[in-house]
Amino acid sequence: MSKLTIFEPAMCCDTGLCGVGVDPELLRISTIINTLKKQGIEVERYNLSSAPNAFVQNIQIKEILNKEGIKVLPVTMVNNKIIKKSGYPTSDELMSLFGITFISSEEEPKKSGDCGCSGGGCFC
Repeated sequence: MSKLTIFEPAMCCDTGLCGVGVDPELLRISTIINTLKKQGIEVERYNLSSAPNAFVQNIQIKEILNKEGIKVLPVTMVNNKIIKKSGYPTSDELMSLFGITFISSEEEPKKSGDCGCSGGGCFC
């Protein structure tokens, strides 16, 4: 089984989607994560403020933080291999890594609340 692990900077909640000013990038990555989970991909998401032990227990993450500091976050891993630092992978990168096809809104109608839409289509 494929596994996505994201180590994120300190945020107010586990997803960063709280409060009045929601960051569109956090909304995008949450939508992609939900899509990957629906496709059977195991996803782990760690926030520095709510899960600091995960950062200490992962040797690769601990080493990167010691060398580069917290500015390197977020760090994304696929199957325990670092694929991106200092930013989230694009939707296309993640879809490609896991062999999931982008579904445009013209191909499949969006049902209210079923999936998130961004740019030119929906990830369902």
